[in-house]
Parts: sequence; C-alpha cells; structure tokens
Amino acid sequence: MPSPVPLHEFWHRDAAANLAALGVTDKGLTADAATERHARFGGNGLLTTAQRPVWLDLVRRLANPLVLILLAASGAAAVTGDLVSFSIIVTIVALSTVLDTVQERRAAATAAALKRSIALTARVLRDGVWAEHPVDDLVPGDMVSLSAGDLVPADGVVVTANAVQVNQAALTGESFPVEKNPAAAAGTGMADAANLLLSGSSVIGGTATMLVVETGAHTRFGAIASSLGGNPETTAFEVGIRKFGVVIARLTVFLVLFVLLARLALGRPALESFLFAMALAVGLTPELLPMIMTITLARGAKRMAAAKVVVKRLSSIHDLGQMDVLCTDKTGTLTQAQIAMVGHPGIDGTDRDRVYQLAVINAAFAQGMKSPLDQALLAHDAPGVPAGWTRLDERPFDFERRRVSVLAAHGDTRVIIVKGAPEAVLALCTQVEQADGKVVPIDAAITAQAAALVAARAAEGLRMLAIAWKAADGLTRIDGADDHALILAGYCVFIDPPKPSARAALTRLAHAGVRVKLVTGDAVAVAQHLAGEVGLAHDHVLTGDQITHMSATALIYHVNRTDLFARVSPDQKLRIVHALRARGHTVGFIGDGINDAPAIRVADVGLSVDGATDVAREAADMILLAPDLAVLADGIIEGRRTYANIMKYLRMGTSSNFGNMLSMAVASLFLPFLPLTAAQVLLNNLLYDISQTGIPFDNADPPLLQRPHGWDMRALVRFTAIMGPLSSVFDLATFGLLLWVFHADIPTFRAAWFVESMATQVLVVLVIRTSGPAWRLRPDRVLLATLLGSLGVALALPFLPFARMLGFAPLGPGLSAAIVGLVVTYLALAEWLKRWALPRAERTRP
Repeated sequence: MPSPVPLHEFWHRDAAANLAALGVTDKGLTADAATERHARFGGNGLLTTAQRPVWLDLVRRLANPLVLILLAASGAAAVTGDLVSFSIIVTIVALSTVLDTVQERRAAATAAALKRSIALTARVLRDGVWAEHPVDDLVPGDMVSLSAGDLVPADGVVVTANAVQVNQAALTGESFPVEKNPAAAAGTGMADAANLLLSGSSVIGGTATMLVVETGAHTRFGAIASSLGGNPETTAFEVGIRKFGVVIARLTVFLVLFVLLARLALGRPALESFLFAMALAVGLTPELLPMIMTITLARGAKRMAAAKVVVKRLSSIHDLGQMDVLCTDKTGTLTQAQIAMVGHPGIDGTDRDRVYQLAVINAAFAQGMKSPLDQALLAHDAPGVPAGWTRLDERPFDFERRRVSVLAAHGDTRVIIVKGAPEAVLALCTQVEQADGKVVPIDAAITAQAAALVAARAAEGLRMLAIAWKAADGLTRIDGADDHALILAGYCVFIDPPKPSARAALTRLAHAGVRVKLVTGDAVAVAQHLAGEVGLAHDHVLTGDQITHMSATALIYHVNRTDLFARVSPDQKLRIVHALRARGHTVGFIGDGINDAPAIRVADVGLSVDGATDVAREAADMILLAPDLAVLADGIIEGRRTYANIMKYLRMGTSSNFGNMLSMAVASLFLPFLPLTAAQVLLNNLLYDISQTGIPFDNADPPLLQRPHGWDMRALVRFTAIMGPLSSVFDLATFGLLLWVFHADIPTFRAAWFVESMATQVLVVLVIRTSGPAWRLRPDRVLLATLLGSLGVALALPFLPFARMLGFAPLGPGLSAAIVGLVVTYLALAEWLKRWALPRAERTRP
C-alpha cells in the first residue's frame, strides 16, 4: 500500500514538517518501526519482478498454437478409437511441457540468484546509527544519505543538502542536472519542486539527506516500470534467433500443407494424413530452441559467475563473445587501484608542508564520497585536520569544474581552499606562493615552470592535483563566482602502479581477437606511460580537446586507428562508443564512475565492477567481482562457449533432423503406407529433443574460442544446403534397402527406419560439434549421457514386449548390420563434408 501521506503534500512543506508528518526523529526510524512499516507498506522492490506461478507457466505453454493442434489431433485419434496414438501424443505433450517449464524456471532461478548477489544498498539512519541496508528494505520514513554516484532509491524529499545536483532526465525530461535543496516548494508542480527526489534519478554532485515517502511500485519510476511490464530491449542475437525461427516455421507450413494436400489428392485417409502432417510439423519446428537458448545462457552465466563475472542480462553473454573492441579506463583494471601519495611539491619542485596542510584540510572537510586520491592523501601520514580549523561550506567536485572547493576557518581567518586538476586550477590562479612564503604574480615564466613540473611528473606515470587558496574574510558560503583570483600553493603527487597481471591479461585479450583501447580522463603523458608499462599500443592518441572540434564523421574515421584517448569527458566517452559501433565493431566498455555510466549503457556490452558507483553498476550488463582484465578474458571464453553450444542445436535443426523429416514427407507420397505413423514421428521427436538437452553442458570447439563470432544466417543456410541433402540421400537409401533388398513388412520397415533416423540424428551431433576430427574433442559427460541414453531407448523399442502396440517389429541380424553400415557411412561422409559446410573462420587450421 502507498505511504500514509501522499507525496504531493510533502514538497509544499519544509523539512521539519515533513519529518513530523511521518513520525521521524533526528535519529531516524527505530528497527521495530521499520519492520512494522515494511509489513504494512511492503518492500521497495518493483512488483514486475514477481515470478509467475508454475500453473500459469504450464497453461501458457499449453496455449501454444502448435501444442493446441497436437491436442486436437490426439482428441481426433481418441474419437476414432486409435488409443495408442492418443496416449503417445498426450504423453509427449505433457513431457515436453513439463521439461520446458522445469528447465526454464531453473535457469531463471540461477539468473535471479546472481542478480541478488550484486543488489544495491543505501546508507540509512536507524536507531541513530548510519548503516548500509539493501535498497529493497527501505520504507516510508527512512532517512537516506546520498552522494555523487548514488541512485535515488525511492521517492522522497530533501532534508539537508550541500550543492547536490541530480540528473532526473529519464523521469521529467529535463536534460540538464537540477540542483536540490530542502526549502519548501509551495505552488510548484512535481517537475519544478527543488526539494523533491524521485526514484531512478542519479546524484552527479554534492551530498544530501533524503526522507523516503513512497517506495516500490508506488514511486513514479515504479508506476512507469509496471505499465511497461519491464520488457528489456531485444539484442541482435535474439533478433537473429527469431529470424531463424521464422524461416523454419515458413518451411514447416509449406511442407505440412504440401504433404496434407498431396495425400488427400491421392485419396489417402484424411485423418491419417492430418495426424501425419501434424507430426511432421512437430518434427520440423525447433520447439526446444527457446529452452535450449535459455538453459545455455543460464549455464554460461553460472560458469561466468565462477569466473567472477556476474551477468545481469543473459543475452549479453553472446555479445561478450562477439566483442572485438574493449574500451577501458586504467584505474583498477590496468593499475592496482592502490593509490599512494609520494610528494607535495611547491612550484619549485621541492616538497612543502604548507601544500600538504592545505590539501588535508580540503580533503578532510569535503563531504560525501571520498575519491581514491583523497583517501590516499588522508592516509599519507597526517594525524588529521590541523588543530583549530573548522568547516564552513563546500562546493563539491563535478566533471565540469573538475575541482572541489572548501570554505574553512581558523579563528578569525577564513580561506577558500581549492583542489583539482592542474590545468583547471592553474587557469583560475593569478598568484603563486613561493618556498619562502612570499606571494608573487604569475607571469609567463612561472606558467612555463608549472607546466614543466606537471609534464615531468606525468612522464613518470604520476598523477597530480593542484592546491590553491585565497582569503575569504566575511564569507559564510561559497558560490560559483568565488573560485577566481586564487593563489597556487603547489601540487600533491600520486602513484598508482600497474597490475603485475595487466600485461598478461592484455596479451590474452589480443590473442582472443579483442583490441583494447584506453579511454581515460588522465593527462596524455600519464596514460602513455602506463600504456607503455603494460604493453598497450599508444602511438595514436586523441585528446578531449581534439575530439571536441571533430565532427561525428571525422571521429568515426579516426577512432579505429586510435589506441589511447586522454582527458576525455563523459560525453566524449559516449561519442567514442558510438563511433566504434558505427565502424561495425561490437564494443565493450568497462568503467566504475558516474562519468562512465552513459558509455556503459550504450555499449554492446556494458561492464562495471563490484565496487563501482550505483549509477555505473545499474547501467552495466555485467559486473566484474574482481576488477581485473584477466577475469574479463575468462568471461569472453565463456561467452563464446555459450554461443558455440547454441549453434550446435541450430545446425542440428537444419541438417539431419530437417533432412529426415523432408525425406519422410516425400516418401509418404510414393509409398503405399506411411513411413512412420504420426505417433511414431512424435516419439522420434521426443527422444531427439531429450538427446539435445545435454548441449548446454558441452565443451566448445577451440577455434570458436579464439576469435569473436556473431550471428551469420548466410553461413547457417550454407551449412543446411550441404548437410541437409546428405541426410536425405541416406534416408532414401534406407527406404530402397528396406523395400527392394529385405522386402520388409510395414512394422519392420517402420522399426528399421525409426532406428536409422534416430541414430543419424543423434550421432551426427558428435561429428558437427567440432570443426576438427570428431574423436579429438571429447564431449561432456552430460551430453554423452543424453545422446546415448536417447539412442539406447530408440534401439531397444522394437525388441520390447509392447513393440507391437507402437507399430514396431524386431529387426533381424542382417537388417541390423545393414543399418549399422548405413549409419557409419553417413557419419564418415558427414565428417568429410563438414570442412566445407562450416564457416571458414571456424575450421581447424592445419
């Protein structure tokens, strides 16, 4: 149920009145009150994530048009007294439906468990203590602390704020960040209420404390998500799968109508012809494709989780395997993310305690999320903020200003201390503080001296922050105009050593056909030094300034040959990804900051890390639990293995299976009897389907793991055009052998062809699963068990006591030996032909 007080009543009141309205004190809710409200109002999750009940899944599958036709056919068989066909059809429908339901629910459970493992948390005040709680546990009345990089977890109002800026474009359409404050917004609408925070928006700067008013499906974001049903966008691979399904469906309709009309024209029994045509439809239709795809992707997600890659969107596994360009920042992936401060020089290059003191005051008084550089600065060797200093106000860091400003006081003295990117801070300085404490104007010589110092440190791979200050007598707050006429004190110098594993990981990615491009906000010299350390190409460089003056067409031209992008902004990262995709690349982007989120979202594969900001993690398709490119290299292999296993099923559906059904359809027009009854065709299809359920567990062919591979309909058609006719030729040879050599009666004919059909369909999987010799790549035990188990049942059926009920008769030794010879010859020719049927990129090189 919604909050006890409607949201629209809150933004018209001040913070104190809002707290009172929800019965909240300055210590937040008590644990008992939070539990009671959770029971009364529900959790903060969206209702659209609820899983359908099992019975509804079963009903949805039984409502499939093909299944309804089969049930109608079984009813017709029962009415005409054909109880054997009725029993077999009903049993097959029931088993297929249950198998599909159980396997897909298991896959969904696996995906849900992985997603829960990376669930978002929020910093909540309860019982006077700030602590991390799952976002799903928030209730109306909770006090939540927000800082740059956080997603707003619910609808609510601002209680306190410090230069907080929020991006709420997805909800209000406002394209620019909006500054929020706790003042009452009487007489305004929702979009203009400066004290209103909406779920789904993101904090891009500053800090705030919010009071939660609405949660879950009762938020504005929840209402939108519920109305849309939470349907994700379809990927290129899913579109390809659907196109394949449409092609097979059209062929099925054509073949079924042709057989049915032709047999009726020849005067064959109508019911028999209808049942046979429907059975052919089942045999031709890839009804297991959705299940095989889902299970294979879920299995891949589980394997990738073991490799420390959590998959949020299952279909992105294929995209990861197809990825041929990876854009990455350096912190945490190429470097150790263990930043240490190694110096605090003045303009002359020698360390000055004054520079370090100012930097500590700025870093300690800056509220909200501490950057890794701030953490390294405070951990250097400082006992804390120097005695006597107090914080008055702050202007938080943002990616436009590229600096943080703090107003601090020491007795009657007030100063503004600014810390930020060297070029951004130096541009605001008019004077410099020398080693003897004197302040002199900045001239061209001093500007050149400062630039030389920064360049020299950058060439060593060191990062720098400039420290500046100015007197601020009488000021109580900082506004945007106060960061001017600063005095440059000096710099803080940091080192972030490269990871020992980075060079080997980059080599693995290169061997896997993935080109890595370094996209960073750092200076060119710093990025080039690191690239050289880890063996990354860095001869061709583009800077943010150069990209700013490039048209989209020019960037598309330059982006392919460029290996290093330096001093780039969030918008420019987005442009780089768009340009690479325009060149036909499948692009991955890995990042962890607020500035990375837009590029993560538009990349084919958006990647983030476990410790990233909420915005980056929410935008990503996958989360690396270990920020290491070696982990990503393992994930790419799993993505390609998943793709390879899906392709095995598709190729099976377009080769021997399709060839067998086509041969049977043609033979039914010329034989005086059906080659298989409708029930036998369905039984054949059931055993074949069961044999394929082990494919998701199989090993992949090494050539498929070495290079990126994407969906290729033309290659699949080529495979079908070569392997399908081969299957049909051996089917027709079997018909001739049975009719003119062994003069088999109808039960024996059907039993022999049933066995031959099953043997060729099942055993050819072992041949086409690899481009090399079939005996070199051992199949997984699960696949081998499902293949041989299904084949064993098929071989045993003609010899069982109830074989006559199924329309089968036992096979003699001579006929059995002939079938073995045909199957072996077929497999040998399939082994020989596959070298031309498979795409050139997948063939094993000598």
